[in-house]
Amino acid sequence: MSSLKTALITGASSGIGAIYARRLAARGYDLILVARRTDKLTALAAELDQSSGVSVRTLTADLTSDSGIASIEQVLRDENITVLVNNAGMGPFANTATMTDADAIATLTLNVTALMRLTRAALPGMRVRKTGTIVNVGSVMAFFPGPMSALYSATKSFVLTFSRGVAEEAREDGVLVQAVLPAGTVTDFYETAGVSIDNFDRSVFMTAEQLVDAGLVGMDRGELVTLPSVQDETLWARYDEARANLFAGTQSSQPASRYI
Repeated sequence: MSSLKTALITGASSGIGAIYARRLAARGYDLILVARRTDKLTALAAELDQSSGVSVRTLTADLTSDSGIASIEQVLRDENITVLVNNAGMGPFANTATMTDADAIATLTLNVTALMRLTRAALPGMRVRKTGTIVNVGSVMAFFPGPMSALYSATKSFVLTFSRGVAEEAREDGVLVQAVLPAGTVTDFYETAGVSIDNFDRSVFMTAEQLVDAGLVGMDRGELVTLPSVQDETLWARYDEARANLFAGTQSSQPASRYI
């Protein structure tokens, strides 16, 4: 039975994307599942057909390619998508100088270009309909440019900054743009990145289920930025206040005295 709500989820074949699919199906959303791995998409769709009774479509697309992105843009423009979850992402664990050109380009395309283009494709219809939600899955690495993850961290800083700006543009039209920033989460992301999850302190990792459930609570609360692993909310408030104060401090027509 088809519902009046449809969610399109990228990177839906496993991990965080697959959990978003299960949770949104349980909330009665019809689903459009997007990923590169057709076999895993098909298996997940079969599972959801059996368990949820919602309509599930699968679209195989490589979002590191222009044609793959364009195919999903068209769906977002043509159909009434209620929720877009931009979850697909990658992050090779490698030194910037020695990372392959192919990995660098794919990381930028998937984490930045695809997310930007799909967000832009979904927004006009949502704004006309005066309703909709875009969930952009980032990372706490947006705050932490470090060795071996410089490019990945930079792309996630883009996700956060872009999401916040678009959220302000779309808010008056009833559209929520939420940036969800996971910390360590148990998925196959690490193996794909070329580093074993066993190299990290597993005691501070949450499950993909915990992460998505927290993200959905944040969505229900109307949060623009959701930090599922941060217990002390004042940490974010102080960080954001410092950011605003720093920006205010840049507004001067004269160089700082230390540069004169």
